Amino acid sequence: MKILFLLILGIPMAANAQHKIPNEIQEEAKIALAHYPELEDTAIEFKFKKNIKKSTMQAQPKFSSIFKSKKNRSYKILISEKINIADSVYYTKDMPAKIMIGWLGHELGHIMDFQKRSGFNLIGFGFSYLTSKKYIREAERRADSFAVNHGMETYILATKEFILEKAGLAPKYVERIKNYYLSPEEIMLLVEERDKDQIVE
Repeated sequence: MKILFLLILGIPMAANAQHKIPNEIQEEAKIALAHYPELEDTAIEFKFKKNIKKSTMQAQPKFSSIFKSKKNRSYKILISEKINIADSVYYTKDMPAKIMIGWLGHELGHIMDFQKRSGFNLIGFGFSYLTSKKYIREAERRADSFAVNHGMETYILATKEFILEKAGLAPKYVERIKNYYLSPEEIMLLVEERDKDQIVE
């Protein structure tokens, strides 16, 4: 909550020693993290990579920490340096802030999912993700759900609009997003359910 409170007041935030963030995405990562107070003391490294197969970003537990206690695990979010849009190259660090925040928020949703799993379960998760399209769909939709339930729907919707309508991405990539992730309509239904639950509480 502390990070979110500082953001609301417009007070500059000190770097969190647990979070390693490249300078290019410092502000966007901090805003995304502010929606996940549970991750304030979780070791997360955000790292640019030349290329990530079939993806723009990828959240993973660090292998050396998989069998540590859940509170002592560390994670990394790999970020592809560039994506191909139509006939040109688009550098990820130059994305509009709202889009980047939404993308990072989705990856942090994966980390929330990972935190609930045992070491052996994480190994099974990795194997299933590599071998089952149905499992990929379930995992990606869970990550979207975590992000929406943490109040990130504006960013998630902006990211989906960018991918599905504005970016000029390859049809194959757009179809993958449609198949594996929550649709804008499903996100709005999830927001309605979340808000109803909050009113009841």
